[in-house]
Amino acid sequence: MLNKKLFSTAAAPIYLIVFIGFLFGLILFSVWTITTATQESLVLLEISAPLKRQKIDELRKRQERLARHNLKGIYLTAYSAGNDEKITAIIDLIERTELNAVVIDIKDYAGKVLYDSAVPPVVELGLADNRLGDVKALLNSLHRADIYVIARQTVFQDPILAEKKPDWALKNKNGGQWRDYKGLAWVDPANRAVWDYNIAIAREAIKFGFDEINFDYVRFPSDGDMSVLQYNHSQREKYEVMAEFFDYLDKNLGVSPVNLSLDFFGFALEKTGRDDMNIGQRLEDALDKVDGIYPMMYPSHYPAGHLGLSNPAEHPAVVIKNGLELGTPRFAGKKAVLRPWLQAFNLGAIYDAEKIRAQIDMTESYTDAGWFLWNAANRYSEAGLKLVETGDRR
Repeated sequence: MLNKKLFSTAAAPIYLIVFIGFLFGLILFSVWTITTATQESLVLLEISAPLKRQKIDELRKRQERLARHNLKGIYLTAYSAGNDEKITAIIDLIERTELNAVVIDIKDYAGKVLYDSAVPPVVELGLADNRLGDVKALLNSLHRADIYVIARQTVFQDPILAEKKPDWALKNKNGGQWRDYKGLAWVDPANRAVWDYNIAIAREAIKFGFDEINFDYVRFPSDGDMSVLQYNHSQREKYEVMAEFFDYLDKNLGVSPVNLSLDFFGFALEKTGRDDMNIGQRLEDALDKVDGIYPMMYPSHYPAGHLGLSNPAEHPAVVIKNGLELGTPRFAGKKAVLRPWLQAFNLGAIYDAEKIRAQIDMTESYTDAGWFLWNAANRYSEAGLKLVETGDRR
């Protein structure tokens, strides 16, 4: 017992020293941990602050683009937009001229969805044909150049969907699907499932960051053997069906952070009352439902004898003046602005700089909302366009 007591007494100082050392080490470790955590927090703060500022700057620029009123754009296929060399040349053209916008196909006249879509029916039915490639990278490139980007989406002319979902297609009274003179099948404009399908695609495009969704072929067929075309909208007029569709777009997409627009026939500017050109398009049904209505006023598409002209394509200013003079007053006090599609292709006449400029000048004498040039082959140049200093395109 005595030896044990002496051993314990002798060891006490050692235990005390060890304990104090342990305590001191623990304090040092705690200080180091807190300091390291603080430093890491500061590093994260330093990293996140620029990212936050960058995000705020991107949102501000997006709001500025969405508020842009005077749009001057050109149409691009998905092939052109997805081609690095071509899109670089287009951006260069825009930076040298008054242009400030592009309209890009995301769903074409054949019904193909032109990017890597995750929309269930697109995936399940194999309707995608990714020609755009990396959509977000494309949009970033265009937005860095301060270009307003519109996604063009065809709606009721959709041969692929009609083939894959025959119950959604317009029918031939004699059996099978109805087809137009080009052999293209159409989906039924009165079918709500078709509406929802197109809205799902539009929502996906909105997530990519497009500034606007432009809906084309928002109508019933205009050519083909109509005597065998079986409609499914009961006793409703075609314009009543389309009015419901425009209202449906507004209710489902109107609160989205994009602008919405519709392509109409040029003749819609001249028609009044119940006259919907037998395709369901009337201005009054859409003026308060979308942000823009874009009539296709290509002079070559007006019939011989229009305004007493044997060849309207030879007189672009006269044709544009008549349509805008009749149509512009109907946009007063309405939500939608008037931005016509203008001809930039040779049909009926050679559309050189003089004819392109004649259309632009006449348009700008009636509306300050802008215009778009259409060339299906995407062959654009400075012809007819004003040159500007870089940064002065707004």
